[in-house]
Amino acid sequence: MKKRLYLFAKASLILVYLVIVAGALVRMTGSGMGCPDWPKCFGYYIPPTSEETLQWQPDRSFEKGQVIIYEQGLLIALNDFTTAHEIDLSQWESYTKHDYAVFNPYHTWVEFLNRLVGAIAGLATLVLAFFSLRYWKENKWVPLLAIAIVIGMGFQAWLGATVVYSVLAPVKITTHMLMALLIVAALIQLMQLLSPTKNTQKYHPAFHRSIAALVVIILIQTVFGTQVREYVDHQIEAAVLKENWLSAPSIIFYIHRSFSLIPLGLALYAFWLHKKSGLTFTGINRVLGLMLVAVLTGMAMYYIDFPWGSQPLHLVIAALLFGGLFQLFLESRTAKKNLHDGI
Repeated sequence: MKKRLYLFAKASLILVYLVIVAGALVRMTGSGMGCPDWPKCFGYYIPPTSEETLQWQPDRSFEKGQVIIYEQGLLIALNDFTTAHEIDLSQWESYTKHDYAVFNPYHTWVEFLNRLVGAIAGLATLVLAFFSLRYWKENKWVPLLAIAIVIGMGFQAWLGATVVYSVLAPVKITTHMLMALLIVAALIQLMQLLSPTKNTQKYHPAFHRSIAALVVIILIQTVFGTQVREYVDHQIEAAVLKENWLSAPSIIFYIHRSFSLIPLGLALYAFWLHKKSGLTFTGINRVLGLMLVAVLTGMAMYYIDFPWGSQPLHLVIAALLFGGLFQLFLESRTAKKNLHDGI
C-alpha cells in the first residue's frame, strides 16, 4: 500500500506540474482574464463558445448567477427568470470585483482548461491526504504533510481568485507562482517519506552546500523572472513592437540575466564534484540539462525576440529545475543523516 501511495503522490506531482504548464500557456496567450469571475466562467460551469450567449436577448431563460455583457460591464442574474421584450435591470446586479468585460472565446477556453487541470490536481491531493491517514501510527509526518498540501492547494485556488479579481496584479501573479513551487516541494518531500527505495548514497559536504545554494538561487531567479515578465506585460499593453520589448528594460532584467551565470557555474561545479567524488545522485544530470535549457530559452527570448513558446518553456523549465534541485537536496540531506546515524 505504501508503494501505491508513493505512486499516487508522484501522479499528484505530475498534475501540479501540468497546472504550471497550463498557467504558463495562460500567461503566453494573455488569457488570464478569459474567465472574469471565479470559480465559474461567466457564471457557467462550462464556459460559452460564442459572444451571443453573453448578450441579453428577449424571451430567453437565464439561471441565477449567469452573466451577460451589457454596456461595457458585467451583469449577474439575481434569480432564474425568462426575459421580456425589454431588459429589466432589477433582475440583474452589476459585477463589482473589477470592470473588465471582454469576451474572447480562445482566451476563455485556455483559462477554463487551466482551472480544470487545477481542480483535478486539487482532487488528487485530497484523495492522497485521505489515504495517507492510515499511516498516522507509522509516521505522523506522512498524513500531516499530505493534509498541509491540501490546505496549500486550497490557498492556491484562493490566490488564483485574487489574481482574477485584481485583473492580473503583478505581485499576486508572483505569489501565485511561488505558492506553486512550495506545493511542488511539499509533494517531493512526501514522496521521499513514502519512497520504497532505501537511500544508500554517499554524503559529500561541498556537493550538499552547492545544491542547497542552488535551491535558494533558483527561487530568487524565479521572482526576478516573474518581474521581468511583468515588465513585458506592460510593454504589450502599451502596444510596443515585440522586437522592442526589451530594448530599454528595467534593472531587474539585467540582474536576472547576469545572475543566471551564478547558478549555471554552481551547477557545473556540483556536476564536477559529483563525477570526481564518485557520487551516485542520478538527478544531477537532469538538473544540469534543465539548467542549460533554461539559459538557452532565456537567451532566445532576448536575442531572437521571444520566439513562439519560449516564454512558457522557460517558466516550466524553471519549475522543473527547482523540483529536481529540491529532490537532490533532500537525498543529500538523508545521506548526511545516515552518515551521522552510522547507517
